[in-house]
Amino acid sequence: MKFNIIKLKSTFFLILMTFSYLSFSQNNDKLVVGAERTDLFLNDLKGLNVAVVANLTSRIGSNKKSIHIIDSLLKLNIKIKKVFSPEHGFRGLADAGEKVENGLDLKTGLPIISLHGSNKKPTNNQMQDIDIIIFDIQDVGARFYTYISTLHYVMEAIAENNKKLIILDRPNPNGHYIDGPVLEDKFKSFVGMHPVPIVHGMTIGEFGIMINKEGWLKNKIKCNLKVIPLKNYNRNMIYDLPVKPSPNLPNKKSINLYPSLCLFEQTPLSIGRGTNMQFQIIGSPDWEKTDFNFKPKSMSGAKYPKHLDEICNGVDLSKSPYLNNINLQWIIEAYNKSKNKSSFFRNGFNKLAGNSKLQKQIINGISEKEIKESWKNNIEEFKVIRSKYLLYN
Repeated sequence: MKFNIIKLKSTFFLILMTFSYLSFSQNNDKLVVGAERTDLFLNDLKGLNVAVVANLTSRIGSNKKSIHIIDSLLKLNIKIKKVFSPEHGFRGLADAGEKVENGLDLKTGLPIISLHGSNKKPTNNQMQDIDIIIFDIQDVGARFYTYISTLHYVMEAIAENNKKLIILDRPNPNGHYIDGPVLEDKFKSFVGMHPVPIVHGMTIGEFGIMINKEGWLKNKIKCNLKVIPLKNYNRNMIYDLPVKPSPNLPNKKSINLYPSLCLFEQTPLSIGRGTNMQFQIIGSPDWEKTDFNFKPKSMSGAKYPKHLDEICNGVDLSKSPYLNNINLQWIIEAYNKSKNKSSFFRNGFNKLAGNSKLQKQIINGISEKEIKESWKNNIEEFKVIRSKYLLYN
């Protein structure tokens, strides 16, 4: 009976989301990303030396005729001096966490400076020959997805060097809900720098405004910031990203499951890296034989996946209901069936969770409902803060 109620809720939510999407489509209001709204920012760039923070997602249009933001700006005679690239690199092919070296874009000849290599923050020297930075990267709305950490460091460098930042806003494919423990300060890291829940329900433009106005930059300095908003956007849209945001988020399902399954990264279980079902399956060679299994292989974006060339018994989640909250039941059940519970949680788990409590709650057999109840007050406090910076319904 409990399962049926959960299923009915998920079905109702999906119907609601679909209705919202259909209503949106019937109004013939095409979603327009910030990068397409050149009339709102082109005059800010003319005659200035420009840097762009970009990767493979920084494109205008969703078909074969789409153009990269850098190519678009060059065609408009904007003087681009350099490109900064985040985790996974400019072409988005590097593994998660892999150090990315500086390079040169073969098409344009522009220097590419990695912000996931020797430095994660632009240095004062790298900032000297530019006046303004354009930030145009597709985020997925999860605290531990590092593009918002890159944004934080870019904002800090701009504030310290008296430059200006323009964020070209893009939709949040997980913008329809807020859930998870709020990050505690002592667990701050590059996979979580801000006191927000795992799923914050904001676009990257809104998040940048919040970073700035809440005084989260070093010494509470302020960045000269302008956000180019989306047009015809609402948070309940079911939005298919035209380009995968990183190597292991290949489709809408993986993006929807990502906030729930990323916690498995700091456990012995595979979440499908090294397969074509990344963040849609979980499993381990240590599990009892199941009807579903997979074998991770070395591949682009996952050169050394967990359990390389081993058969993993597991669960296929690719047909699970569309999520409007974090599913903790999967990791609770995985811990309970683990043969070696003492080594189930790895050292980085608390950084992903944002606290040390979640690990202890799972070990102590606390139910998903009780765990989520413990998040409630902090989430409500966050919603009050968040409400001040929202640009969209």
